[in-house]
Amino acid sequence: MTSTAADGAELLAQAGLSAEELYDELTDGCTRAVRLERLVLEAAQRVPGLVPSAAELAVERERPLAEKQGIELAQGQLIGQFLGSPRTGRHLVESMLAPTPEALARLDAFRATGVADLGSAHVTRSGKAGLLELRNPRHLNAEDGSTLGPTEVAVDLILLDPAIEVGVFRGGPVAHPLYGGERVFGAGINLTLLYQGKIDYLFYLVRDLGYVNKIFRGIRSASGPLEKLWIAAVDRYAIGGGCQLLHVIDHVIATRGARLYLPARKEGIIPGASNLRLPRFVGDRAARQAIISGREWTAGEPGAELLCDEVVEADEMEAAVQARIEALTSSGLINAAANRSALRVGAEPLDLFRDYMATYAREQASCHLSPALVRNLERHWKADRRRV
Repeated sequence: MTSTAADGAELLAQAGLSAEELYDELTDGCTRAVRLERLVLEAAQRVPGLVPSAAELAVERERPLAEKQGIELAQGQLIGQFLGSPRTGRHLVESMLAPTPEALARLDAFRATGVADLGSAHVTRSGKAGLLELRNPRHLNAEDGSTLGPTEVAVDLILLDPAIEVGVFRGGPVAHPLYGGERVFGAGINLTLLYQGKIDYLFYLVRDLGYVNKIFRGIRSASGPLEKLWIAAVDRYAIGGGCQLLHVIDHVIATRGARLYLPARKEGIIPGASNLRLPRFVGDRAARQAIISGREWTAGEPGAELLCDEVVEADEMEAAVQARIEALTSSGLINAAANRSALRVGAEPLDLFRDYMATYAREQASCHLSPALVRNLERHWKADRRRV
Protein backbone atom coordinates (compact mmCIF):
# COMPACT_ATOMS: atom_id res chain seq x y z
CA MET A 1 0.00 0.00 0.00
CA THR A 2 1.34 3.45 -0.89
CA SER A 3 1.37 6.53 1.28
CA THR A 4 -1.26 8.90 2.64
CA ALA A 5 -0.37 12.61 2.62
CA ALA A 6 1.13 12.32 6.11
CA ASP A 7 2.99 9.13 5.24
CA GLY A 8 4.29 10.74 2.04
CA ALA A 9 5.75 13.66 3.97
CA GLU A 10 7.38 11.21 6.40
CA LEU A 11 8.82 9.08 3.59
CA LEU A 12 10.30 12.16 1.93
CA ALA A 13 11.75 13.28 5.27
CA GLN A 14 13.28 9.86 5.82
CA ALA A 15 14.89 10.11 2.39
CA GLY A 16 16.23 13.55 3.35
CA LEU A 17 14.23 15.22 0.59
CA SER A 18 11.52 17.78 0.04
CA ALA A 19 9.18 17.41 -2.94
CA GLU A 20 11.19 20.08 -4.80
CA GLU A 21 14.46 18.32 -4.05
CA LEU A 22 13.03 15.03 -5.27
CA TYR A 23 11.92 16.72 -8.48
CA ASP A 24 15.41 18.17 -8.92
CA GLU A 25 16.95 14.71 -8.54
CA LEU A 26 14.58 13.24 -11.10
CA THR A 27 15.14 16.03 -13.64
CA ASP A 28 18.81 16.89 -13.02
CA GLY A 29 17.94 20.21 -11.47
CA CYS A 30 15.15 21.05 -13.95
CA THR A 31 17.52 20.61 -16.90
CA ARG A 32 15.97 17.38 -18.20
CA ALA A 33 12.40 17.13 -19.47
CA VAL A 34 10.63 14.11 -17.99
CA ARG A 35 7.04 13.40 -18.92
CA LEU A 36 4.60 13.01 -16.07
CA GLU A 37 3.97 9.31 -16.70
CA ARG A 38 7.66 8.55 -16.35
CA LEU A 39 8.22 11.04 -13.53
CA VAL A 40 5.91 9.30 -11.07
CA LEU A 41 7.44 5.89 -11.84
CA GLU A 42 10.94 7.25 -11.26
CA ALA A 43 9.71 8.81 -8.01
CA ALA A 44 8.42 5.38 -6.93
CA GLN A 45 11.86 3.89 -7.53
CA ARG A 46 13.70 6.71 -5.75
CA VAL A 47 11.45 6.70 -2.64
CA PRO A 48 9.72 3.29 -2.36
CA GLY A 49 6.16 3.56 -1.07
CA LEU A 50 5.80 7.26 -1.86
CA VAL A 51 3.70 6.60 -4.97
CA PRO A 52 2.65 3.31 -6.57
CA SER A 53 5.14 1.35 -8.63
CA ALA A 54 4.48 0.10 -12.15
CA ALA A 55 3.72 -3.36 -10.74
CA GLU A 56 1.24 -1.99 -8.19
CA LEU A 57 -0.48 0.07 -10.88
CA ALA A 58 -0.79 -2.97 -13.13
CA VAL A 59 -2.62 -4.86 -10.38
CA GLU A 60 -4.82 -1.86 -9.56
CA ARG A 61 -5.75 -1.49 -13.22
CA GLU A 62 -7.41 -4.92 -13.14
CA ARG A 63 -9.85 -3.83 -10.43
CA PRO A 64 -13.19 -2.17 -11.23
CA LEU A 65 -13.48 1.39 -9.99
CA ALA A 66 -15.54 0.41 -6.94
CA GLU A 67 -12.86 -2.04 -5.78
CA LYS A 68 -9.72 0.05 -6.28
CA GLN A 69 -7.42 0.37 -3.28
CA GLY A 70 -6.89 4.11 -3.65
CA ILE A 71 -3.17 3.94 -4.34
CA GLU A 72 -3.41 6.61 -7.05
CA LEU A 73 -4.27 9.22 -4.41
CA ALA A 74 -0.57 9.39 -3.60
CA GLN A 75 0.17 10.34 -7.22
CA GLY A 76 -2.24 13.26 -6.94
CA GLN A 77 -0.62 14.45 -3.72
CA LEU A 78 2.91 14.34 -5.12
CA ILE A 79 2.05 15.84 -8.51
CA GLY A 80 0.16 18.60 -6.70
CA GLN A 81 3.35 19.42 -4.78
CA PHE A 82 5.46 19.40 -7.95
CA LEU A 83 3.02 21.72 -9.73
CA GLY A 84 2.47 23.88 -6.66
CA SER A 85 6.08 25.08 -6.72
CA PRO A 86 6.48 27.86 -9.32
CA ARG A 87 9.92 26.57 -10.30
CA THR A 88 9.32 22.84 -10.56
CA GLY A 89 5.71 23.26 -11.64
CA ARG A 90 6.62 25.49 -14.54
CA HIS A 91 9.31 23.03 -15.61
CA LEU A 92 6.82 20.16 -15.50
CA VAL A 93 4.22 22.06 -17.54
CA GLU A 94 6.84 22.98 -20.14
CA SER A 95 8.22 19.43 -20.18
CA MET A 96 4.76 18.17 -21.14
CA LEU A 97 4.74 20.63 -24.04
CA ALA A 98 7.72 18.93 -25.69
CA PRO A 99 6.96 16.87 -28.83
CA THR A 100 6.50 13.18 -28.14
CA PRO A 101 9.25 10.84 -29.35
CA GLU A 102 6.74 9.02 -31.55
CA ALA A 103 5.78 12.25 -33.31
CA LEU A 104 9.43 13.07 -33.98
CA ALA A 105 9.96 9.55 -35.34
CA ARG A 106 6.96 9.89 -37.68
CA LEU A 107 7.55 13.47 -38.79
CA ASP A 108 9.61 12.83 -41.93
CA ALA A 109 7.14 10.25 -43.23
CA PHE A 110 4.23 12.56 -42.50
CA ARG A 111 5.89 15.48 -44.28
CA ALA A 112 6.49 13.27 -47.30
CA THR A 113 3.01 11.74 -47.53
CA GLY A 114 0.74 14.19 -45.73
CA VAL A 115 -0.99 11.30 -43.96
CA ALA A 116 -0.51 9.68 -40.57
CA ASP A 117 -2.82 6.85 -39.50
CA LEU A 118 -2.42 6.52 -35.75
CA GLY A 119 -5.38 4.24 -35.18
CA SER A 120 -7.70 6.20 -32.94
CA ALA A 121 -6.41 9.45 -34.42
CA HIS A 122 -5.80 10.22 -38.08
CA VAL A 123 -4.03 13.24 -39.60
CA THR A 124 -4.27 14.48 -43.18
CA ARG A 125 -2.55 17.54 -44.61
CA SER A 126 -4.71 19.43 -47.11
CA GLY A 127 -3.23 22.63 -48.42
CA LYS A 128 -2.32 24.81 -45.44
CA ALA A 129 -4.45 22.80 -43.03
CA GLY A 130 -3.89 19.67 -40.97
CA LEU A 131 -7.09 17.73 -40.28
CA LEU A 132 -7.05 15.70 -37.06
CA GLU A 133 -9.84 13.15 -36.83
CA LEU A 134 -10.59 11.46 -33.53
CA ARG A 135 -11.60 7.91 -34.45
CA ASN A 136 -13.29 5.80 -31.81
CA PRO A 137 -16.41 4.88 -33.80
CA ARG A 138 -17.80 2.15 -31.53
CA HIS A 139 -17.90 4.57 -28.60
CA LEU A 140 -19.12 7.80 -30.24
CA ASN A 141 -15.56 9.14 -30.28
CA ALA A 142 -15.27 8.97 -26.51
CA GLU A 143 -11.75 9.28 -25.08
CA ASP A 144 -9.84 6.74 -23.02
CA GLY A 145 -6.32 5.49 -22.48
CA SER A 146 -6.14 4.09 -26.02
CA THR A 147 -6.99 7.42 -27.69
CA LEU A 148 -4.83 9.67 -25.54
CA GLY A 149 -1.38 8.90 -26.96
CA PRO A 150 -2.41 8.88 -30.64
CA THR A 151 -4.26 12.19 -30.25
CA GLU A 152 -1.21 13.87 -28.75
CA VAL A 153 1.03 12.52 -31.52
CA ALA A 154 -1.45 13.85 -34.08
CA VAL A 155 -1.41 17.31 -32.48
CA ASP A 156 2.40 17.24 -32.46
CA LEU A 157 2.59 16.38 -36.16
CA ILE A 158 0.31 19.27 -37.09
CA LEU A 159 2.37 21.68 -35.00
CA LEU A 160 5.73 20.37 -36.27
CA ASP A 161 4.93 20.31 -40.00
CA PRO A 162 6.01 23.68 -41.46
CA ALA A 163 3.62 23.27 -44.38
CA ILE A 164 0.63 23.39 -42.04
CA GLU A 165 -0.64 26.73 -40.77
CA VAL A 166 -3.99 25.73 -39.25
CA GLY A 167 -5.10 22.64 -37.36
CA VAL A 168 -8.65 21.32 -37.66
CA PHE A 169 -10.03 19.07 -34.93
CA ARG A 170 -13.01 16.92 -35.89
CA GLY A 171 -14.64 13.68 -34.84
CA GLY A 172 -14.79 10.89 -37.40
CA PRO A 173 -17.91 8.96 -38.50
CA VAL A 174 -19.32 6.69 -35.81
CA ALA A 175 -20.73 3.17 -35.93
CA HIS A 176 -23.71 3.66 -33.60
CA PRO A 177 -27.03 2.69 -35.26
CA LEU A 178 -28.68 5.94 -34.11
CA TYR A 179 -26.26 8.02 -36.15
CA GLY A 180 -25.94 6.03 -39.37
CA GLY A 181 -22.26 6.77 -39.98
CA GLU A 182 -22.56 10.50 -39.20
CA ARG A 183 -19.72 12.39 -37.58
CA VAL A 184 -19.73 13.10 -33.85
CA PHE A 185 -17.25 15.60 -32.40
CA GLY A 186 -16.72 13.86 -29.07
CA ALA A 187 -18.58 12.12 -26.23
CA GLY A 188 -16.06 12.92 -23.50
CA ILE A 189 -14.42 10.30 -21.32
CA ASN A 190 -15.56 6.71 -21.87
CA LEU A 191 -17.73 6.28 -18.78
CA THR A 192 -18.10 2.53 -19.19
CA LEU A 193 -14.34 2.01 -19.16
CA LEU A 194 -14.06 4.44 -16.27
CA TYR A 195 -16.58 2.41 -14.27
CA GLN A 196 -14.75 -0.80 -15.13
CA GLY A 197 -11.53 0.67 -13.74
CA LYS A 198 -9.72 0.72 -17.07
CA ILE A 199 -8.95 4.45 -17.10
CA ASP A 200 -6.08 5.51 -14.85
CA TYR A 201 -6.11 8.66 -12.74
CA LEU A 202 -3.14 9.95 -14.75
CA PHE A 203 -5.37 10.06 -17.85
CA TYR A 204 -6.85 13.36 -16.66
CA LEU A 205 -3.52 15.07 -16.07
CA VAL A 206 -1.73 13.72 -19.13
CA ARG A 207 -4.65 14.86 -21.29
CA ASP A 208 -4.78 18.42 -19.95
CA LEU A 209 -1.03 18.92 -19.61
CA GLY A 210 -0.47 17.15 -22.93
CA TYR A 211 -2.45 17.49 -26.12
CA VAL A 212 -5.07 19.94 -24.82
CA ASN A 213 -2.41 22.32 -23.55
CA LYS A 214 -0.43 21.90 -26.77
CA ILE A 215 -3.44 23.03 -28.78
CA PHE A 216 -3.69 26.04 -26.45
CA ARG A 217 0.00 26.91 -25.97
CA GLY A 218 1.81 25.15 -28.79
CA ILE A 219 4.88 22.98 -28.32
CA ARG A 220 8.36 23.65 -26.99
CA SER A 221 10.56 22.25 -29.75
CA ALA A 222 14.34 22.26 -30.10
CA SER A 223 14.04 25.39 -32.25
CA GLY A 224 11.79 27.19 -29.76
CA PRO A 225 8.07 27.63 -29.10
CA LEU A 226 5.76 26.80 -31.98
CA GLU A 227 2.00 27.30 -32.07
CA LYS A 228 -0.72 27.46 -34.70
CA LEU A 229 -4.34 28.38 -35.08
CA TRP A 230 -7.01 25.73 -34.55
CA ILE A 231 -10.53 25.21 -35.84
CA ALA A 232 -13.07 22.87 -34.27
CA ALA A 233 -15.71 21.32 -36.52
CA VAL A 234 -18.40 20.25 -34.08
CA ASP A 235 -20.84 17.71 -35.48
CA ARG A 236 -23.81 16.56 -33.37
CA TYR A 237 -22.40 17.30 -29.92
CA ALA A 238 -19.39 18.14 -27.82
CA ILE A 239 -19.84 16.47 -24.44
CA GLY A 240 -17.50 16.65 -21.45
CA GLY A 241 -13.95 16.54 -22.77
CA GLY A 242 -15.26 17.49 -26.21
CA CYS A 243 -16.74 20.67 -24.76
CA GLN A 244 -13.53 21.34 -22.83
CA LEU A 245 -11.67 21.44 -26.14
CA LEU A 246 -13.78 24.36 -27.33
CA HIS A 247 -12.15 26.55 -24.66
CA VAL A 248 -8.71 26.23 -26.33
CA ILE A 249 -9.79 26.43 -29.98
CA ASP A 250 -9.53 29.67 -31.96
CA HIS A 251 -12.63 29.23 -34.11
CA VAL A 252 -15.53 26.87 -33.44
CA ILE A 253 -17.97 25.86 -36.18
CA ALA A 254 -20.96 23.82 -35.00
CA THR A 255 -23.86 22.20 -36.81
CA ARG A 256 -27.23 23.64 -35.91
CA GLY A 257 -28.68 21.84 -32.90
CA ALA A 258 -25.35 20.51 -31.69
CA ARG A 259 -25.34 20.04 -27.91
CA LEU A 260 -22.48 21.59 -25.95
CA TYR A 261 -22.25 20.67 -22.31
CA LEU A 262 -20.22 19.44 -19.34
CA PRO A 263 -21.99 16.64 -17.44
CA ALA A 264 -19.67 17.14 -14.46
CA ARG A 265 -22.47 17.07 -11.90
CA LYS A 266 -23.79 13.73 -13.11
CA GLU A 267 -20.28 12.27 -13.32
CA GLY A 268 -18.80 13.55 -10.08
CA ILE A 269 -15.41 14.59 -11.48
CA ILE A 270 -13.80 17.93 -12.30
CA PRO A 271 -14.21 18.80 -16.02
CA GLY A 272 -10.54 19.36 -16.81
CA ALA A 273 -9.59 23.02 -16.96
CA SER A 274 -13.15 24.17 -17.67
CA ASN A 275 -13.43 25.57 -14.12
CA LEU A 276 -10.58 27.89 -15.07
CA ARG A 277 -11.54 28.64 -18.67
CA LEU A 278 -15.30 28.46 -19.10
CA PRO A 279 -16.04 31.65 -17.08
CA ARG A 280 -13.99 33.64 -19.60
CA PHE A 281 -16.44 32.63 -22.32
CA VAL A 282 -19.86 32.56 -20.71
CA GLY A 283 -19.37 34.46 -17.43
CA ASP A 284 -18.98 33.16 -13.91
CA ARG A 285 -22.68 32.59 -13.18
CA ALA A 286 -23.37 30.61 -16.36
CA ALA A 287 -20.18 28.60 -15.83
CA ARG A 288 -21.35 27.65 -12.35
CA GLN A 289 -24.72 26.66 -13.78
CA ALA A 290 -23.00 24.43 -16.33
CA ILE A 291 -20.48 22.78 -14.00
CA ILE A 292 -22.54 22.49 -10.83
CA SER A 293 -26.10 22.27 -12.15
CA GLY A 294 -25.76 20.73 -15.62
CA ARG A 295 -26.74 23.66 -17.86
CA GLU A 296 -26.44 22.89 -21.58
CA TRP A 297 -26.10 25.00 -24.71
CA THR A 298 -27.48 24.21 -28.15
CA ALA A 299 -25.79 25.62 -31.25
CA GLY A 300 -28.05 28.16 -32.91
CA GLU A 301 -29.98 29.00 -29.73
CA PRO A 302 -29.44 32.06 -27.47
CA GLY A 303 -26.29 31.90 -25.37
CA ALA A 304 -24.51 29.30 -27.47
CA GLU A 305 -22.77 32.01 -29.50
CA LEU A 306 -20.46 32.39 -26.50
CA LEU A 307 -19.09 28.91 -27.18
CA CYS A 308 -19.20 28.71 -30.97
CA ASP A 309 -18.37 31.24 -33.68
CA GLU A 310 -20.43 29.87 -36.55
CA VAL A 311 -23.53 27.72 -36.80
CA VAL A 312 -24.13 25.87 -40.07
CA GLU A 313 -26.37 23.17 -41.42
CA ALA A 314 -24.85 19.69 -41.43
CA ASP A 315 -24.32 19.67 -45.18
CA GLU A 316 -22.54 23.04 -45.03
CA MET A 317 -19.76 22.01 -42.62
CA GLU A 318 -17.12 21.11 -45.21
CA ALA A 319 -17.50 24.42 -47.04
CA ALA A 320 -17.52 26.38 -43.79
CA VAL A 321 -14.28 24.77 -42.63
CA GLN A 322 -12.55 25.49 -45.94
CA ALA A 323 -13.74 29.10 -45.89
CA ARG A 324 -12.44 29.58 -42.36
CA ILE A 325 -9.07 28.05 -43.23
CA GLU A 326 -8.72 30.55 -46.04
CA ALA A 327 -9.76 33.44 -43.80
CA LEU A 328 -7.32 32.52 -41.04
CA THR A 329 -4.34 31.96 -43.32
CA SER A 330 -4.82 34.93 -45.65
CA SER A 331 -2.90 37.34 -43.39
CA GLY A 332 0.00 34.97 -42.73
CA LEU A 333 0.78 32.66 -39.84
CA ILE A 334 3.19 34.98 -38.01
CA ASN A 335 0.59 37.70 -37.49
CA ALA A 336 -2.08 35.23 -36.43
CA ALA A 337 0.16 33.32 -34.00
CA ALA A 338 1.42 36.57 -32.47
CA ASN A 339 -2.11 37.80 -31.79
CA ARG A 340 -3.11 34.40 -30.46
CA SER A 341 -0.17 34.36 -28.06
CA ALA A 342 -0.89 37.89 -26.85
CA LEU A 343 -4.53 37.02 -26.16
CA ARG A 344 -3.52 33.93 -24.19
CA VAL A 345 -0.92 35.70 -22.07
CA GLY A 346 -3.51 38.24 -21.02
CA ALA A 347 -6.20 35.65 -20.30
CA GLU A 348 -4.26 32.73 -18.85
CA PRO A 349 -0.58 33.17 -17.95
CA LEU A 350 1.30 29.91 -17.60
CA ASP A 351 1.63 30.31 -13.83
CA LEU A 352 -2.12 30.73 -13.47
CA PHE A 353 -2.61 27.45 -15.32
CA ARG A 354 0.15 25.78 -13.29
CA ASP A 355 -1.45 26.83 -10.02
CA TYR A 356 -4.85 25.60 -11.19
CA MET A 357 -3.39 22.25 -12.23
CA ALA A 358 -1.76 21.83 -8.81
CA THR A 359 -5.22 22.02 -7.22
CA TYR A 360 -6.73 19.90 -9.98
CA ALA A 361 -4.11 17.16 -9.45
CA ARG A 362 -5.05 16.76 -5.80
CA GLU A 363 -8.81 17.20 -6.08
CA GLN A 364 -9.32 15.07 -9.18
CA ALA A 365 -7.55 12.16 -7.50
CA SER A 366 -10.09 12.29 -4.69
CA CYS A 367 -12.99 12.56 -7.15
CA HIS A 368 -11.69 9.71 -9.31
CA LEU A 369 -11.53 7.35 -6.34
CA SER A 370 -14.69 8.51 -4.58
CA PRO A 371 -17.61 6.11 -3.98
CA ALA A 372 -19.81 8.98 -5.17
CA LEU A 373 -18.37 8.64 -8.67
CA VAL A 374 -19.33 4.96 -8.75
CA ARG A 375 -22.86 5.77 -7.58
CA ASN A 376 -23.21 8.56 -10.14
CA LEU A 377 -22.09 6.32 -12.98
CA GLU A 378 -24.62 3.69 -11.96
CA ARG A 379 -27.45 6.15 -11.40
CA HIS A 380 -27.07 8.51 -14.33
CA TRP A 381 -25.30 6.37 -16.95
CA LYS A 382 -26.36 2.82 -15.99
CA ALA A 383 -22.67 1.94 -16.25
CA ASP A 384 -23.17 -1.28 -14.33
CA ARG A 385 -25.39 -2.57 -17.15
CA ARG A 386 -23.14 -1.64 -20.05
CA ARG A 387 -20.51 -3.71 -21.80
CA VAL A 388 -17.59 -2.49 -23.88
